Amino acid sequence: MGKILALLLLAAMIVHLIRPLNLPGLRKRADFWKIAVVAIAVMMLASLIRP
Repeated sequence: MGKILALLLLAAMIVHLIRPLNLPGLRKRADFWKIAVVAIAVMMLASLIRP
């Protein structure tokens, strides 16, 4: 599950660099780092939840 999540977030970053997603807070290409911050937080949360 963690690898799939990482690949999906990486794909979202690549797509956002090609064409911005136009979501609130993600209107410019330079905002792709925000997706990376969310990805790191989600992966840390996933590692805390796993037994």
